[in-house]
Amino acid sequence: MLVSTEGIVLHSIKYGESSVIATIYTRDFGRQSYMVNAARTAKSKNKASLLQPLFCVSLVAYQKHNSELHRVKELKADLVYQSVPFEIAKSAIAIFLAEVLYKAIHEQESNPEMYDFIKSSVQYFDLIDAGSGNFHLWFLFRLAGYLGFQPQIEKAGFENWFDLKTGSVVHFQPAHPFYANKEITPVLMELASLKIQDLAGFQITRKVRDSLLSVIIDYYQLHFENLGEIKSLGVLREVFN
Repeated sequence: MLVSTEGIVLHSIKYGESSVIATIYTRDFGRQSYMVNAARTAKSKNKASLLQPLFCVSLVAYQKHNSELHRVKELKADLVYQSVPFEIAKSAIAIFLAEVLYKAIHEQESNPEMYDFIKSSVQYFDLIDAGSGNFHLWFLFRLAGYLGFQPQIEKAGFENWFDLKTGSVVHFQPAHPFYANKEITPVLMELASLKIQDLAGFQITRKVRDSLLSVIIDYYQLHFENLGEIKSLGVLREVFN
């Protein structure tokens, strides 16, 4: 069956001499794998350049029921980034977020609300300057809600700790090691209240940013048993340090 859809590139690998297998999160079919033949040839109109992490594409594909790999007939850019491919910090964030999405999203079914959230968020990220260094923190916190484990960030007392196991703020230090301390928890609470257009006013130090990122990644790993190591995390931290 020939179908048309749009998608967000999560991962791609070279196949054979000139082809690429791409994992794309589509608006209509969820996560899918596509063979893009002759993507790395001189006549391909640079298809391989469209298959970079977090790039938004439109595609026409031969979709086979119960098949794990489909074949792309036509591929073009759905959204042309103005800054993400050209700024080191934004590129590192895009690669990092694409890896998290690749490991967290496995459903092969449509979820338009989550798809539209991801697409509109990365489109805004591409256009902003101030606050872009904290975008991944905001994005992952919000994404958790679409994945089904939104943290409940509400003040619990005079002093507060975020309990990663329960996904909630408590007024005592948890007995287990999976929590954000009482210095980081208020910053996490501030992050939770932000709208994307408020990121420019979210001023934190590199140390606090790194601590927040560790808390969020630990939270994801607790709630996704198969998430595993995020390999691009080290590169992201090097860029911001």
